[in-house]
Amino acid sequence: MYELFFKSLNEKIALTKEEEEIIKSYLTPKKLRKKQYLLQAGDVCKAIAFVEKGTLRAYSTDEKGNEHIIQFALEGWTISDLYSFITGEPAQYHIDALEDSEIVLITKSAQDEILKRVPKYETYTRMQLTGAYMAMQRRLTSIISLPVEERYIQFISIYPDIAQRVPQHMIASYMGLKPETLSRIRKKIASK
Repeated sequence: MYELFFKSLNEKIALTKEEEEIIKSYLTPKKLRKKQYLLQAGDVCKAIAFVEKGTLRAYSTDEKGNEHIIQFALEGWTISDLYSFITGEPAQYHIDALEDSEIVLITKSAQDEILKRVPKYETYTRMQLTGAYMAMQRRLTSIISLPVEERYIQFISIYPDIAQRVPQHMIASYMGLKPETLSRIRKKIASK
């Protein structure tokens, strides 16, 4: 169950078998069915989820019931409401499974213990946070500076797996577009 998780860790920090066993003792495997919630807005986010198999999304819902997707997570990615996880305040985001999924949960207390017992895990955590921050900056820059067509082309070139596995209306939501607008953009690009 933890194959991809430890592969990801070992690509960034080389762990001994003993360190792997220590970390493994703090992990909680979980299976989610398609459309099953991992987190609902208003609840406190108690764990970071690492995706072993499947696809998840994080999103908020406005007063009209429209979904605004802020993140997708495929195999090898992590997902959570980080603000809620760190502060203990209610989550702003829902997180649910877009496919039947298998995840590895790391609670706040488990993470604190892992950081104490396996100091190099802090390097991994820092690398994950840095990568997430850079992706967020790239996304914001794209939103404020690129025409919509170029944003979509950039999205499918950076995230081809998401483009293949996630419904187009959800990609439109992630990009801040109406589904009809994304459909027109896709037709225009295809005709070139």
